[in-house]
Amino acid sequence: MSSNPRQVTFAAAQLGPIQLSDSRESVLTRMSALLDQAVSQAPPAQVVVFPELAFTTFFPRHFFPDEKELQSYFEPTSPEVPIDQSPNVKPFFDHVKRLGVDVYVGYAEAWTESKTTTYYNSAVYFSGKLGRVLAKYRKVHLPGVFEPFPEPGATQQLEKRYFKNGDRFDAFRVSGLVKGAVKKGTEEKHTAGKGDPIFGMLICNDRRWPEGWRAYGLQGAEVILCGYNTTAYAPQLLGSDLYETKPLSREEAEQEVLYHNRLSLTGNSYMNACFSVNVAKAGEEDGNPLIAGTCIVDPKGYVIAESKTKGDEMVSATVDLSKCRAGKTKTFDLGRHRRVDAYGVLLERAGVEEPELLE
Repeated sequence: MSSNPRQVTFAAAQLGPIQLSDSRESVLTRMSALLDQAVSQAPPAQVVVFPELAFTTFFPRHFFPDEKELQSYFEPTSPEVPIDQSPNVKPFFDHVKRLGVDVYVGYAEAWTESKTTTYYNSAVYFSGKLGRVLAKYRKVHLPGVFEPFPEPGATQQLEKRYFKNGDRFDAFRVSGLVKGAVKKGTEEKHTAGKGDPIFGMLICNDRRWPEGWRAYGLQGAEVILCGYNTTAYAPQLLGSDLYETKPLSREEAEQEVLYHNRLSLTGNSYMNACFSVNVAKAGEEDGNPLIAGTCIVDPKGYVIAESKTKGDEMVSATVDLSKCRAGKTKTFDLGRHRRVDAYGVLLERAGVEEPELLE
């Protein structure tokens, strides 16, 4: 442990499956029970992280021709009605306030401003003590397709149909989590790694794309919070190796998805010298399997805590944010080692453009 630890206790609140028939009230009851568990443990959690689209089943796997039915999965919000006042989920945020804990939680956002409603796959960081949202993130990398797959029984992924892409990776500081945080106006010359913790947020597919992690790394992020709902078996979406002699079984496919999940989380945490708290909604939702793999990762890429089930489960760890400094000042001292003059292709194109064929 460092001579000047900056400790924060996180709880990763994994959720088991949520079926189409489950009521919103029953889901909020489960989530509130996890909150109670998180704050009653020793040491009590200061930040509780929930999955992507935590309040509902993963509805983008379904095609809804009935617009009213589709709308029932979204939380109506606006500049005048923040998420904690949205009728369907207000009891959850009221409980967060009573407990005085911070939460990250994902939800489907129907954002209305200037009489225009836009739909996002969103997450907020909400302070129970302050009773307000400190930061909002909208999923940038939307997977899947717009039109449903025509094959009977195909696993659908219609996020591109139901949501608009987010477009920002904004890191933010959170006060009240570590003792002795250096504040604005200090006379200290070297304040890096001494202020209030710096957080970033991602959602599900974003964790596979290094661009978002690096964007946060360039803002000094010390913890990335990420919730996900990840299918364990979806041949239409994941594709298959042309050289495979036979398709992967469901068990083999799930193991491969779990491996790639961990690879994304451990590798990017290491390459940006940050902790990450990564939380699944897991188990079978109406016959559609989701991976678990909830885990907390340290700045060296080691998993320091992880889930053992596919149900509602609390995974906790107290971390010392000062452990981010070694990576941020040595191997991944970005200011010293990055070569932005060499990275032009990263912004010049989105897709692949192969070199010309040889004669």
